[in-house]
Amino acid sequence: MIELTLNNGVTMPAIGLGVFQSAPAETAAAVAEALRVGYRHIDTAAAYRNEREVGEGIRRSGLDRADIFLETKVWVSDYGYDQTLHAFDKAVGKLGVQTLDLLILHQPAPTRFDTTIAAYKALETLLTDGRLRAIGVSNFMPHHLDALLRETDVVPAVNQVELHPYFTQPDVQQADAAHGVLTQAWSPIGGITFYPGWGDERRSVMEDAAIGEIARAHGKTPPQVMLRWGIQQGRSVIPKSTNPARIAENLDLFDFELSAEELTRIDSLDTGVRGGPDPDQPRDAFFDVVIPEA
Repeated sequence: MIELTLNNGVTMPAIGLGVFQSAPAETAAAVAEALRVGYRHIDTAAAYRNEREVGEGIRRSGLDRADIFLETKVWVSDYGYDQTLHAFDKAVGKLGVQTLDLLILHQPAPTRFDTTIAAYKALETLLTDGRLRAIGVSNFMPHHLDALLRETDVVPAVNQVELHPYFTQPDVQQADAAHGVLTQAWSPIGGITFYPGWGDERRSVMEDAAIGEIARAHGKTPPQVMLRWGIQQGRSVIPKSTNPARIAENLDLFDFELSAEELTRIDSLDTGVRGGPDPDQPRDAFFDVVIPEA
C-alpha cells in the first residue's frame, strides 16, 4: 500500500473506500469487506447519512482503530464556529470513535463564506486540541482556497475534488500543489456517480477506447488503470463500491505501472466538463439540509 505524507507529517493510504450514495443497509458490509481485503482508509461524510454504518463496519472488521485512516466531512448547515465544533461531536458519536484522522469542509459555500471561515477556524481548534490529526476542504477552487488562506492559520492538508480522466482540473491541482495541499479525487473513475439534473449528457470514462487499450496492455480493467493513473501522479483516490469483487479489484493496483506516455495519453482525455455540481453555484436549499444528531 502506498502512503502519502500530508503537509503536517501525517501519513495517509493513497487509496481509500468511498461510501457516497452507498445505502446505509449496504455500507457496514462494504466497509468491513474493504478492511478485510486490505483497505486502511475510509472516506464518508455527514451528508451521506451513513456515518453510523461506517462505524459499524469498522467494528465488524476487528481492526484496531489506530490502524484505520478515517475521514469525514462537515455539511454546510453545520458551518459556523460553535456549530462545527458540535458537528465534530455528531460525527464521532455516529462513528463510535473519539478522534478523526481527517475532517474536512464539504463545500466552499461562497455565498455564505463567512460561515465557511468560522467553520474552518473550528477545525483549527479541534486540530490544536488533538481531536483531529489533519484538516482539509472539499470542492474548493483556487479562488476559494486563496480566500480561506487569507483568513486562517493552518493550510489545509487535503482538497477533495471531482477528478477523473474526463475532468482533470489542472488549475486546482496546480493551486493545491503550490500551497502544499494534497489533491484527493472523488469519482476517480468518472461516469459512475449520478447527480440528478446535473450533466445529463454523460460519457462513461470506463468505455473510453484509450483507457481500454491501456488496460488490455497491462491485463487490467479500465477502473484499475484510472486509479493507478491517479496514484502515480501523487493523488489520493477514493473509489466507491459496495460490490465485494469490485472492492477487491480497485485495490489491486500495485503490480503494474503506467508509462510516462500512457499517463500523458490519459491526461489528454480531459474535456474540461465537470460531472458534478459547480462549487460556485448557489444551492441554498441543499446547503440548509439539517444533519441529524448522533
